[in-house]
Amino acid sequence: MAREVRRWLVPVALTVLLVLAGCSGGGSGDALSATAGDEGASSERGGKQTASASGPNADSGSATFQARQRALIRTGAVEVEVDDYDAARRNLSGATRRFGGFVSDSSEQVHTRGNRSWTSGKLVLRVPKGNFSALVSRAKRAGEVREASTGTKDVTKKLVDIEARLKNLKAQREKLRTLYEEANDTETILDVQERLSEVQSEIERLEAQRKSLKRQVAYSTLTVRLHERPPDPATDDGPSAWYETGLLAAFVSSAHGVVVVARGLAVGAAYALPYALALGVPVVGGVALWRRRRSGDPAGADRSDAPEPADESGDDD
Repeated sequence: MAREVRRWLVPVALTVLLVLAGCSGGGSGDALSATAGDEGASSERGGKQTASASGPNADSGSATFQARQRALIRTGAVEVEVDDYDAARRNLSGATRRFGGFVSDSSEQVHTRGNRSWTSGKLVLRVPKGNFSALVSRAKRAGEVREASTGTKDVTKKLVDIEARLKNLKAQREKLRTLYEEANDTETILDVQERLSEVQSEIERLEAQRKSLKRQVAYSTLTVRLHERPPDPATDDGPSAWYETGLLAAFVSSAHGVVVVARGLAVGAAYALPYALALGVPVVGGVALWRRRRSGDPAGADRSDAPEPADESGDDD
């Protein structure tokens, strides 16, 4: 009889556990947030009472302590124009390493104009949150600042909610493990295994999210865009109109053009001479022969029509 009761007790406990898990997931986070708020309010009241007894210094000290407990993600972006891209990139990378950070991402593009080139690119720098302001100042000194901005995101409430959900899920996992050990029939074992797998997956997802948030809080992110100054068009492209050219420069350019044309004609003649000898001589000879034959044909025709002279030797005989 006790075994039958135990067999029915396990599925009922599992059902109750599932219902409570669905209802208490959000409630635990709200309760923990409310508790944190109550504790903050109590601390604030205590701080005010201490301030009334100790003066304004105690008030500022309490506010500083509370600010340090907040989970803040700090980000920034700086866009500067520099004289030398490679030098600016090396200096910023070195400064980031000295501040205890690293370069998490970088990209660059090379632009060309005529025979001149210049570079622009982006650096994503990560430094401990305590050195973020110093890195921003260092990036602004790299060149002429075009744009600069910083931002802060408070993720304290989100971390508190994740911690509460993790605590609740871990408690469910322990209960499910107990039910799994006490289960006797196959159907109950499979149900407990399925629920245990879901809870474990959710725990791993939340732990990864918590780790990512804590890493973003610990290391602030600064995106720096570097633009190397392009070459001056006036020095590269010459005068904007032909009539702005100086007289001496125009004469030298024209004389150089004459030399180039003469040299081109000479080179062209040298290339054409073999073809003229190979093709021109037979053509000229053929034309001359044709003209000669044409001019000699009438005389030949007259001679053929004239009577032949009599044979005088036959008459004498």
